[in-house]
This record gives sequence, structure tokens and C-alpha cells, in this order.
Amino acid sequence: MPEPELENDADEGAFVVTAPADVEPEPRRLVAGHLSLRRTFRAFQHRNYRLFFFGMAVSLTGTWMQTAAEGWLVYELTSSEFKLGLTRFLHSIPVTLFTLIGGHLADRADKRRILIATQFASMILAFAFAGLVWSGAIQFWHIAVLALALGVFQAFDIPARQSFVIELVGKKDLMNAIALNASMFNGARVIGPALAGLLIAIPAFGISGCFLFNGLSFLAVIGCYLLMRLPPAEPRPKSKSFRHGTLEALRYVRGDRVLFTLVALVGTVSLFGWPYAVLMPVFARDVLHVGAGGYGLLMSANGAGALVGALTVATLGDYPHKKRILFTGALGFSATIVVFAQSDQFWMTAGILAAAGWFMLLFFSTANTTVQLRVPDEMRGRIMGIYSLCFIGLTPFGALFAGASARAIGAPATLTIGAGVCVIAVLVAMVALKGWSAATPTRE
Repeated sequence: MPEPELENDADEGAFVVTAPADVEPEPRRLVAGHLSLRRTFRAFQHRNYRLFFFGMAVSLTGTWMQTAAEGWLVYELTSSEFKLGLTRFLHSIPVTLFTLIGGHLADRADKRRILIATQFASMILAFAFAGLVWSGAIQFWHIAVLALALGVFQAFDIPARQSFVIELVGKKDLMNAIALNASMFNGARVIGPALAGLLIAIPAFGISGCFLFNGLSFLAVIGCYLLMRLPPAEPRPKSKSFRHGTLEALRYVRGDRVLFTLVALVGTVSLFGWPYAVLMPVFARDVLHVGAGGYGLLMSANGAGALVGALTVATLGDYPHKKRILFTGALGFSATIVVFAQSDQFWMTAGILAAAGWFMLLFFSTANTTVQLRVPDEMRGRIMGIYSLCFIGLTPFGALFAGASARAIGAPATLTIGAGVCVIAVLVAMVALKGWSAATPTRE
């Protein structure tokens, strides 16, 4: 069926579509949704979601402080692009190995209990990091072991957390909540690295202060989880074995053209496009010749663009042509990574990274929402485990490739090649999804 023609009613702030002739005997104007800042934050009407948002905002600010500090610490200790990539590999490889188990558990157990347990364990690891850095005993193998342990807990946290959101807001406000989650995540990306850059430059705090703050920040999210008032859990279906349940979810994704294409595209972009973040310390120190403060500002610029992108998606929650947002974001992200790879001017690079963050969030937020709305409730945890496997679980291989490739041919060439692969993948997906309308989230 052809897509309806879009108009914009400036007086009403509404998206108006004209129904095509093969749907209506005579073309007529239909209101498809409204563009309103009030609707941007409508998920906040749910008390449990407000608690979730506040707790995660504090915790993620600490997480981004730790991420920035860790990257700087590894490069200071080793001056090795490969070990930067290896560290990111160790963070993510447990997600590759265990996230399907995490998704299966999320469909069978109390998600809130899972999340409290994973956050508590991550808090202990952050304090261990802080102690090792403060004592001066930190070595690269310590970072490697702690990164691996943190990745194990994330493998269980991610599918539970992503499938938990719909229980806080319902299906109607899911896309808005996912976009606001992304705004919170990227707001933390703005604040966290900037704070990390400042703390690293202050001898009284330094890198250990970043890890200490991250450990304390987990108390906020754990407290908010405990304060939530959730309805009694519905009786769960008879438990299936991990193998049977996972194969069922994989078959479901494989049998849905839209789900399969989106998950494959997300995996490709994560594998070949995301390594730009891994190589950020290389560009900061060796290409742009800035210190920890400049590195923090670059990461914050990227986060600021992503924050604006997330708020854009939240505001456009009723926009009828979500497919356009999806592919605009994917192509725009790939193009800006190519430009970023060639830039050697600090402020120009910061602006390019802001644009990359904006496009990235258009793509990933729309893909995440589309996947969640196309799956049955009883399979959401497992399918989000599959999604997480492609979104995060493939990044360790991308990180290793980026680190090894940057050492051999340089960081700019590495990112340019990766972005080129992403462009090809997006064009293939556009052909595969020709005729699909994202406005109707039903299985085809």
C-alpha cells in the first residue's frame, strides 16, 4: 500500500496526511498525530517511570565518567590503540556470550530483582577500580579482569532493563519512554565525560575520583528501583528450556522480514560504525593534540548531539513516517563518521561529533521501538536479548578490528572503511524494506 502524503498544519501543530486514492474514494485530510513539547515528556506521567529516569540519570552520569576515565587510563598506561580496542572487547564479549541467557531469564524471573542485583554488583566493581587506581597498584590486567566482570553483569542487565520499560509506561507511551531513555543516556554522556575531564585534571581527585563517583551513583538507581510500586506479577507460562525458548525467539525474528532486517542493520552499524567511540582517545591525543579536558569535551559534544536527537524522536513520537527517520539517521551517522575521520581541527571535530550523535539517536531509538512493538509480550525479553546481542554483543569484534586496523593503517582510514560498510548495509536494508510502513507495528 502506498504511503500517505504528509502535510504539516502549523496552526494546530498536527501532522496531517492525505489518504491515497486506493484507500479512500476521494482524497481527504486525516490527522495522524501532533507535534507538541507537552507530548515530548508524556512518559513522565507514570510515577514508576519518573523514578526509573531519575535513578538511571544519576547512575549513567557516573558510568560515563568511568568510561571516559578508563579510556584515558588505558592509553596513559599502554599508549596502545590495540589495548584500547581490547578493553572494549572485554567489556562487551560477555554480552555476546550471555545476553541470550539474560533475555531468557528476563522472561522467566522478576525483572526488578534482576536489575537490583546487577546494579549492586556493578557498584562493587566500581569501588574496586577506585581502590586500585588510588593505591597506585593499577595495571592493565586489572582493567581487563574488571572490564570482563562488568560485561557479565551487563549481559543480564540490558535485556531485563530494555524489556522492563514497557511495564512502567505501557505500549502507548513506549516510543516516548525509549526516546526519553536515550535523552537521559546521552545527557549523561554530555555531563559525565566533561566532569571526568575536570576531575582527572585535579590532583586531589584524578582518575580514581571518577571511579569512586560511579560507585556511589549506583545507590541512586538501586533506591529508585526499591521505591517503585509495581502491580502483582502475572502468572508466567510454564517455563521452557533455554534452548527451546531461544530457538523459538530466533525463529520468530527470522520469520518477520522487518524484524530480521532491522536487527541485521543494527548489528552491522554497531560492528563497523560504533568503533569511532573506541578510537576517540587516539584522535584526541595524536590527531587533535588535546589533553584529558579536550577528550572529555569531544565525548560531551557527541553526547550533546545524541541528547538533541533523542528529544527530537520523543517530540516526533506520532510522526507517521518513522521509516524516514530510521534511514535518515543511519545514512547521516555513516556520513558524519567519514567526515570526522578526516578532520584535524578541534572545534570542527566537536561539531561533527555532535551531528553524528544526533543522527545515531534517530536511527537506534526508532529501531529499538519498532522491534519492541512488533513482538508479543511473552517473548519480549528473549527478543530484546537478540537485539542486544546485535546492538552491543557485536561491538567487541568491532573494537578489536578497529584497534588492530588503526595500528596497521591508521585510525582515520579505519573509520572511513567502517562507515562505507554501514552505507552499503543501509542501502541494502532500504531495498529489503521497500513498501513497509513503520506506522503499523504488526507482524508481516
